[in-house]
This record gives sequence, C-alpha cells and structure tokens, in this order.
Amino acid sequence: MPRKWWILAATVALIWLMILIEPILMPFFVSMVLAYLGDPLADRLEAWGLSRRLAVSVVFLVLTLIFGLALLFIVPILGRQLGQLLEALPLVYLWIQNTAVPWVQSLTGFDLGTDIDNMRQILVDNWKETGSVAATLLAQVSRSGLALVALIGNLALIPVVTFYLLLDWDRMTANLRACLPRNWEPEIVRLAKQCDEVLSSFLRGQLLVMLCLGIIYAVGLTLLGVRFGVLIGLLAGLASIVPYLGVIVGISVAALVAFFQFESLLILLGVGGVFAFGQMMESVVLQPKLLGDKIGLHPVAVIFAVLAGGQLFGFTGVLLALPVAAVVMVLLRYLLERYKGSDLYGSKNRKNMSAKEPS
Repeated sequence: MPRKWWILAATVALIWLMILIEPILMPFFVSMVLAYLGDPLADRLEAWGLSRRLAVSVVFLVLTLIFGLALLFIVPILGRQLGQLLEALPLVYLWIQNTAVPWVQSLTGFDLGTDIDNMRQILVDNWKETGSVAATLLAQVSRSGLALVALIGNLALIPVVTFYLLLDWDRMTANLRACLPRNWEPEIVRLAKQCDEVLSSFLRGQLLVMLCLGIIYAVGLTLLGVRFGVLIGLLAGLASIVPYLGVIVGISVAALVAFFQFESLLILLGVGGVFAFGQMMESVVLQPKLLGDKIGLHPVAVIFAVLAGGQLFGFTGVLLALPVAAVVMVLLRYLLERYKGSDLYGSKNRKNMSAKEPS
C-alpha cells in the first residue's frame, strides 16, 4: 500500500478514536489551552534564572489566583444581577403595555392590545414548560449521582493536568519535532509557526482584548447607574470575539435597559459614550498593543468554526473550534501557494512563454 494511504488511514483512525473517547477529552483540552497560554510566561521566568518547576509553579499560582478572584467577586455579582433581571421582567411587560403600546397606537392607529396579550400568554406557557423541563433535568441529575461525580472529577483533573503539561511543554514539543520525517521537518515547522501566530492572536491577544472590553463596558455602565451593568458588560466583552458583534449586542441591550430604567433619551447618550470609549480604546490601544500585526481569523470563519465544533463534538468541539480553524486556514493558504506554483495553475507555462518572447 502506498505511504499516502497509510497516512490517510492513520488520520481516519485517530478521528474515530477521538469520537469514541470524546466524553473524557474535555479536561485535557481545557488543560492544553491553559498550558498553551501559560507557557510563554513560564519560558520568560525560566530565562530570568528560575528553574522550570519553579517557573511553572509561579504561573500556576497566577492562574489559580485569577480564577479564584473571578469566582469570588464576579460570580456573586452576576448571580445577584440575574435575580434582579428575573424580578424586573413583569415591570418590563407593564411598561410595554401601559406606555409603549399606547404610543405606537397613537402613531400608527393599530390596536396592539390583543397581540400583546397573546404574546404574554405564549411567554407564560413557554416559561411554565421550561420550568417543568428544568425540574425534570434537575431530578435526573440528582438521581444520576455517578454522572455528577464524574463531572466533578473531570473538573478536578484540569489543574493537575495543566500543571504537568506546563512542566513538560517544551520537552513534548521538542520530542514531537524530533519524530518528524527529516525531509518534511523544515516545512512542517514553518507551518507550525504560522499556526502559532494565529492561535496566539486569538487565544492570547483576542482573549485579553475581550477581557479588557468587558471591564470597560461593565465599569462604564455601572458608573452610569444602569442596572445589570456588569452582566451586560461581560456579555458584550464575550461577544467581541467577533469584530463589532460585541458593541452591537452590548449597546442594544444596554440602551433598552437604560431606557426602561430612566425613561429618558439623555441616558442613551451616556450609554453610547461608554461603548464609543471602548471602541476607541480597542482601536488605539488594545488592538495595536495586544494583537499587533498577527494573523487573524475572519469573523465568518470564527462563527462557523464555533457552531460546527459545538454541533459535532459538543463543549469539547467548541474548545477545539478556533485551534482547528487556525490550522485549517494555514493549511489552505499553504495549499493555495503550492497550487499557484504548480503546472495545473499554469504559472510555470506562463514563465516559459514569457522567457521565449523576444525582447
């Protein structure tokens, strides 16, 4: 059998194996992402004279403190604001019924009272159905104690696996490079560096940009006195993984909440100012400092990769979506370069013809 068929068969077997063991892969992929993010800091500390184990311990301590502080401060605020949001939903309905509907009727002449009542009934019915489904799921989880133990065990594995991956990251990459065929090694290393640039742009630079934007939006909305400011700001920051999606989602939700809360158009200017300041900081400071000229994924590629990964492999697929999309994009560019330099594209024929033309 030709060698290329052996490579194809091995690739198919690897994908099939990953599908079989997908339920246990989540903690390992989360740990790989965390180790990838922390390895440059560990290398820098190691260059300053620390041993690898001590450098990894410092990085691991920093990551633990970041997650611990996030859980300590952000989670209670988000929980409280989610509870306030649920309590405010009846008030929103009353405002729509008593203020918005009469105003629309006075402008258009349409009677929307019946439509609003029908919509309310549909929402109530669906809310009750959702509650019954949630109760059923909670009961099932409480009965499936083994599944709950497995989930807790997977979460507990993440820090352990992250520590050992960080400790041996450079050695593992060196061993992988040593195993490459000698004729292919330079080309594969070049492609791997291009993939690292794309991954760095998103897993390091873009995540930091999202975090900074979320903090800017949350602080700005909170200073304005807008309810659910932290919740809206973090939502807008997460959505900023796709350019302009975060500001569109954030300013739309924040404007609605602020208008319901203050019933004034002036507050909308303040909300617009917060998001305008965030966009200015992103374009002037965050993007140049954190991303620079690194290669980025197209927004459409980001959306498709995340949705496709979630559809195929669930939460594990979402974690793998951007790294796989980055590798695929680099490989497609490589194949395009090879194609344009091949006889099939005709570049060599054109060169030969131009060389034969008299000057």
